[in-house]
Amino acid sequence: MKKFRSLALGSALLIAGVLGLASPAAAGQTSLRAADPSVLRVGGTYISVQSTGGGIAVRQASSTDGLASAPSRQVWSDTRNLGEVWAPEIATDAGRFYIYFSAGRGAAHRMYVISSGSADSGYTAETRMALPDDRWAIDGAMFVFNGQRWFVWSGWAGTTNVEQNLYIARMSSPTTTTGARYVISQPRESWERVVGNPFINEGPEPIRDPNGQLHIVYSANGSWSDQYCLADLRLRAGGDPTYVWDWYKSNGCQFGSNRATMMAGWDPTLYANGPGHHTFVLLNGDIATSPPAGPRFPMMYHAVPKGTPYAWANRYWYTGTFVWWGNSTYTRANVPGATSNTGFGLKFFE
Repeated sequence: MKKFRSLALGSALLIAGVLGLASPAAAGQTSLRAADPSVLRVGGTYISVQSTGGGIAVRQASSTDGLASAPSRQVWSDTRNLGEVWAPEIATDAGRFYIYFSAGRGAAHRMYVISSGSADSGYTAETRMALPDDRWAIDGAMFVFNGQRWFVWSGWAGTTNVEQNLYIARMSSPTTTTGARYVISQPRESWERVVGNPFINEGPEPIRDPNGQLHIVYSANGSWSDQYCLADLRLRAGGDPTYVWDWYKSNGCQFGSNRATMMAGWDPTLYANGPGHHTFVLLNGDIATSPPAGPRFPMMYHAVPKGTPYAWANRYWYTGTFVWWGNSTYTRANVPGATSNTGFGLKFFE
């Protein structure tokens, strides 16, 4: 963050004091050793969902900090032996809860959905989502923008594991996409190709900025390395979410632990390595409840504590905050139309 290391440190110290942590080095780190947090708020209750290996579990608490110690209730089990269960995402629509997740083995990974009228019980059996083109797909998220439901996810263009792109499609209901899929991001920038095989864009999370513009904040670089980071896609004002050239990508990571890949003016993390696959903690998960410019707002992410070997098994859930950051210019070259766009970006705090 531009000359904001002292501010980030102050934030970490403040969080440490509030949580009673023994050291600022542990700022934001929860006791939950897990990956891919998904959290929303309903009234005064924070609801999280996570993969439990053979199923999906929900926790409920009165704060994001309390989720790690809250009872875990399994709401779905892989009784049909679908395979690896990855990155469940919880959402609400018309008072009903939906959990989207990927399951499968290798190239068989596809998106599934379960739903219930209650956050932590009564879920339906899983339904495989019929995504356009029926390709490998993970990290799906449903949201509403300008009165239209959308689904965004990470997937393959073809049938081989070359790179993970971000795709978007319209939805006719919370469980059904309609029409084609459209690519909105590919890992083609040098700072998101530091770690590959494959190169990765994943974990897309939608949010609306104070100007009403849509953002998709996503994770770049391999999740098996400390180069994992968060970057931003911003849809131009009045833009078409299905048109790739209406999206502008941040010129580097906006939340990461390696200075060389950070966007100019953004500093790397102090205490966590490879922060990524985050969740914006929004009221009812609604992107229209995004904060105005100025106030900090809660988010969670997974990372590995600095000083600990970077490995999937060493990932923890972390609490953090973010603010909207105005006058952020994203540039690109050798593409049709305008090559730069200025608007809100995001600053993240451990």
